[in-house]
Amino acid sequence: MSAIVTRSDCPSPKSSKAGSEGARTFTSNHRWKVLGIGVAANAGFSATFSGIPATAVMLRQGYHLGNAELGLALGLLGLGVALSELPWGLLTDRWGDRRVLLAGLGLTAAWLSLMALLVVPSSSGVPGVDMLAAALLVTGLLGGSVNGSSGRAIMGWFGEGERGFAMSIRQTAVPLGGGLGALVLPSLASTCGFAAVFGLLAGASAVSALFAWRWLHEPPALGDAPAAPASIAGPAPLRNAEVWRIATAIGLLCFPQVAVLTFASVFLHDVVGLGTLATSASLAAVQAGAMVMRVWSGRFTDRHGNRRPFLRLCSGLSAMAFALLWLLVLASHALPGGQPVLMAVLPLMLIAAGISVSAWHGVAYTELATLAGAGHVATALSLANSFVFVGFFLVPVAIPGLLHLWSWPGVWLSAAICALVAWPIFLRPPAAG
Repeated sequence: MSAIVTRSDCPSPKSSKAGSEGARTFTSNHRWKVLGIGVAANAGFSATFSGIPATAVMLRQGYHLGNAELGLALGLLGLGVALSELPWGLLTDRWGDRRVLLAGLGLTAAWLSLMALLVVPSSSGVPGVDMLAAALLVTGLLGGSVNGSSGRAIMGWFGEGERGFAMSIRQTAVPLGGGLGALVLPSLASTCGFAAVFGLLAGASAVSALFAWRWLHEPPALGDAPAAPASIAGPAPLRNAEVWRIATAIGLLCFPQVAVLTFASVFLHDVVGLGTLATSASLAAVQAGAMVMRVWSGRFTDRHGNRRPFLRLCSGLSAMAFALLWLLVLASHALPGGQPVLMAVLPLMLIAAGISVSAWHGVAYTELATLAGAGHVATALSLANSFVFVGFFLVPVAIPGLLHLWSWPGVWLSAAICALVAWPIFLRPPAAG
């Protein structure tokens, strides 16, 4: 059994943080509770940053937005996470995952509750795009606490032979929360308004905070170890070129994923002509497929030790899938006689491309955390997520411009190019030692 699991099996009765948490013992299964907390926290925030874009059509109608204003508002949600990820990660490596996760989830719940009261269309008026965009920016700034803190907790409680699997399970929370958001939030917005949407998301963050308060603690062996050696073990990730390479590749490969998450509902509505229910089902299918692939890929790469080849495979398949989607959209414009068949195929191709570009996250984050070393896990994961959420800012802002210049074929061709550019970055193996 791995060393860290053994720590869980044989906990020390005392912690160096006894002043804050007291003496604690844990059962051998406690690590699965920690994993559950990571899943709950990430699912709750994923329902926010993926579920709100799924309501794009209702946002456009309810807040009286054009496509460019819609893209700006959704993009600022991602920018908030991008700006805050690294500071939250540095704080996590210094203060511990419990404190940071509790603070982040609690503040996110409070802010979303405030949005439900003040930043929603009502009979007295409609909030302007500036107010909506600023509110979503703050939501992202607070939600950036979730990734690094939950990732550090999981890497600490699981050993090398289980980390890929555990991190992949944690990463299923992203499509899980996004899928639930895509299924529930559009209908909730159309029937009950955005006060109900923001209120539901606030409740999800509050429940996750309660779980973290009850069960999230430092691994016993880490609590007994002196703080200083852990904090300086290995080169700092911000000075590690290989960490920067993998973080950059993660960010690039997320660009096409963000295009699906933020504007697929608009594509399926405006181009394919799907209604709210069919559009929600299509986006939920993307998220469900991504969940299955993430769990499988984590177990597969743990057994075979082939994280880099798997990441290259995902990059290549994603580039091919979006290239096919590009060709199908071109064909739907050029061959009017074949449009009925093509219109039926387009949602399926979009689902396939979305799953392909969403299957690799747990593997990539495990590889990155392993490169960074135990004392810098949260910083490295947060660095990668900063690149990811730069995509969540840039992609929604760029898509309206691409639509104006080249319509939807330009959007999907750009997605294919981003996935293709990420492929060679995964070629270099990690340096020995």
